[in-house]
Amino acid sequence: MKFTLNVWRQEGPTASGRFEDYQVTDIAPEMSFLEMLDALNEQLVQQGKRAVEFDSDCREGICGTCGLVINGKAHGPKQACTTCELRMRHYSDGSTITVEPFRATGFPVIRDLVVDRSAFDRIIAAGGYISTNTGSAPDANAIPIAKAIAEKAMDSAACIGCGACVAACPNASASLFVGAKLNQLSLLPQGEAERGRRAVRMVEQMDAEGFGNCSNHGECEAACPKEISIKVISRMRRDALRASFGRL
Repeated sequence: MKFTLNVWRQEGPTASGRFEDYQVTDIAPEMSFLEMLDALNEQLVQQGKRAVEFDSDCREGICGTCGLVINGKAHGPKQACTTCELRMRHYSDGSTITVEPFRATGFPVIRDLVVDRSAFDRIIAAGGYISTNTGSAPDANAIPIAKAIAEKAMDSAACIGCGACVAACPNASASLFVGAKLNQLSLLPQGEAERGRRAVRMVEQMDAEGFGNCSNHGECEAACPKEISIKVISRMRRDALRASFGRL
């Protein structure tokens, strides 16, 4: 297979960016999108040119490190899939593919396709810790939790913090990410003590980082590789509002 790649190149955070066209050939259908970019970089290095910078780590859809906007869609055209899980067989031979970084005020471009997503770390840090007694390990069933509640908490905990929700949202909102991180704790008794304080602090930090407001477009849910439900946003809003009035 062969493709024409229209790739965003940017030397640094303050530099002006531009799209550059490249041709790649002999791409196997079973190659992942990142493996295809590896092939492009090998070609560029052999030509004495600078390789395209992009993020990757596990390449198994687990870590959330990879993140590209491909033909206008965060992580590409396949739903419930990270960039590293996307295969080249999903594209027609000879097609043109546009590759951009995640674009948001809270995700400043570092170089080429790499963005700084440390804002997510600061939002998590703002939530603080969970208070719990230390000592010997408690019995497994010391705090009974209904299976339905535990599964809802686990659904939210599946968030890998990739930032696709931000890239897909027309307002660059991080509400789905923040809602998921709050919901995974607020449903469980272990997270109840700081529930209200955590919601207020994380929402305030999200706003301070420059992310936009949620306007219920639902693009975040559609782009999420772990299919986090947009319902977590309503729970986040409820907890933050109740806590701000001292009712939680």
